[in-house]
Amino acid sequence: MWERLEGIVRRFEAIQAELAQAPTDRQRLVTLGRERAELEPIVSAYQAYRETSAYLEQARGLLDSDDPEVRPLAEAEIQELEPRLAALEADLRERLAPRDSRDQRDVIVEIRAGTGGGEAALFAADLFRMYTRYAESRGWEVEVLSKNETGIGGFKEVIFAVRGRGAFSRLKFESGVHRVQRIPVTESSGRIHTSTATVAVLAEADEVEIEIPDRDIKMDVYRSGGAGGQNVQKNSTAVRLTHLPTGMVVQCQDERSQLQNRMRAMSILRARLYDMAVQARQDELDEARRSQVGSGERSEKIRTYNFPQSRVTDHRIGISIHNLPAVLDGGIDSFIDELASREQAERLQASG
Repeated sequence: MWERLEGIVRRFEAIQAELAQAPTDRQRLVTLGRERAELEPIVSAYQAYRETSAYLEQARGLLDSDDPEVRPLAEAEIQELEPRLAALEADLRERLAPRDSRDQRDVIVEIRAGTGGGEAALFAADLFRMYTRYAESRGWEVEVLSKNETGIGGFKEVIFAVRGRGAFSRLKFESGVHRVQRIPVTESSGRIHTSTATVAVLAEADEVEIEIPDRDIKMDVYRSGGAGGQNVQKNSTAVRLTHLPTGMVVQCQDERSQLQNRMRAMSILRARLYDMAVQARQDELDEARRSQVGSGERSEKIRTYNFPQSRVTDHRIGISIHNLPAVLDGGIDSFIDELASREQAERLQASG
């Protein structure tokens, strides 16, 4: 471990030196900046460990002092420094454990109504509000990229960006099928219905990471549609992009400018292609992983929101919270903290 840490320090210093030369290559600058941000916390933690270790060695050296007043002070300092050094070493081992390279990225979240018709669309709107409130509580910025609303306040689909340090490290656990059990407002007999919505959390990718040649894109433009399909724009500002190699389709119409809609659609497309590449690489490297937290497949039913009992249950970890309004108001940290802890335990086990 110590040789690896020394290597990280040398690499960090080399990055610092290269950045000081202000490279003109944008891709190189982005790559170096991201690598520096990933290594800096490890370098700082290692520096704290080395300083504490040096203080401890000095204190131990004072145990042989002939001064009767020095030895008790040295012993007291040793008792304080030894557990601190052990904690710093444990922290370093955790930092060196294999981790998801996407954790510090911004994300694009896609929520789609599943089974349940209009009630599923209303539930999709509830989830959108939940994530918006959660992002606000952490000081993250939310930007709606695309939405397809229903006439009763729901969403058939809503796609939005969440920008803030560590957004992916927290929200990645939300990918999957979310289920709601409640009496719909349109239900006259008072029967409880079960509806679903799917959530996909994608790490946002830079242009320099996912290059999409123009020849791989087919772009169609059309007029933005309002409620009921009526045209609300005389100009063709809505954009539909088709990625020819994969057949993936992205469309955006919420902005008044065709250019803005195209930029948003390209951002979503890059995130989806980046996610496909990362998932393929992860499956190729380690198909056996994903034991306790679950496989992360979006077909999994990960959480149930039971309105009559005011209960939210996360099926991956078997934890229930009996305060559904608080959860829908963004109080999902209890679930995320436990999922993150289990993922961390897996990383430590995998690193030996």
